[in-house]
Amino acid sequence: MIAQVLAALFATGALSESQASSQPQISTPESERAVQLDDLEVTGRRMDSLIRSFVDEVAAPNAGRGIARWDGSICVGVANLRGDAARYIVDRVSTVAEDVGLTPGTPGCSPNLMIIATDDGGTLAAHMVDSHKRALRMGGTGMDRGGAALRRFQETDRPVRWWQVSMPINSETGQRAISLPGECQAPCTSPVDYAPAISTFSASRLRTQIVDNIFRTIVILDVDDISQVSITQLADYIAMVSLAQIDPEADTSAYASILNVFDDASISLGLTEWDKAYLSGLYNAERSQKNMRSGKTEIAASIQRAHTRLVDRAEQEAAPEDAPRD
Repeated sequence: MIAQVLAALFATGALSESQASSQPQISTPESERAVQLDDLEVTGRRMDSLIRSFVDEVAAPNAGRGIARWDGSICVGVANLRGDAARYIVDRVSTVAEDVGLTPGTPGCSPNLMIIATDDGGTLAAHMVDSHKRALRMGGTGMDRGGAALRRFQETDRPVRWWQVSMPINSETGQRAISLPGECQAPCTSPVDYAPAISTFSASRLRTQIVDNIFRTIVILDVDDISQVSITQLADYIAMVSLAQIDPEADTSAYASILNVFDDASISLGLTEWDKAYLSGLYNAERSQKNMRSGKTEIAASIQRAHTRLVDRAEQEAAPEDAPRD
């Protein structure tokens, strides 16, 4: 069954020229509590610093590339879970994807986001690498996080582990901006023939038309380690780590984020304001700046705007009913 699922995923992921239970509360010193986004001060260095630190900690772009995201549509598949649980996860992840502007796949679509449950995540990950390594590391520059990260994907014990493959794309044409090993344009007699042909519509040292799109994600659930969280928490955790490039080793303990749910299931019932603002910033980013740092700056700015909206909403709800409102 697993072999069939993997074969289908990797076959449908072939590249084309056009890509696309509550737990007891434990008293914790105030200074050690995870920060809610709406707890931040409206102005001041503390807010700016926390937001930048969160983005720096969480974002995990591939080496030498900008922050990637899905573009267009996404099809979610689940294997080895009972029908109701599988349907809930597909529906919830698809809903979060739709909220950030993606088009969820219709029933029967070919999954490009595959979620697989197993009783031994490490063994499944190792088998996947042994049998489908070329699909996980396709050889193009900047398409994945590298060999060391792939070893950690296999060897690090986690309730949920994930692997993503992305592609640099010419945003003006939708074509790939790199060539894969062995590809060439006839007559294949010169090294130039092995490079992609990119038509440049606007020459600039500051702006680029090359963007990075995720086109395949594999998520492995270790069923022995996910029982302490609810199905809603699990689905939202999967949505967060599959719709963005999230560092599996990020230390987000200072923030009220769904990324902490396996350390403290009481942290949140689902995606928090931090998480929603991060995803919103990622999918609203223009991604036209050559400076790779600019992508993180755009996400941080979106989180600040989300915080301002939260504060405004709280102030309106707290105002007397007869007070004038904007």
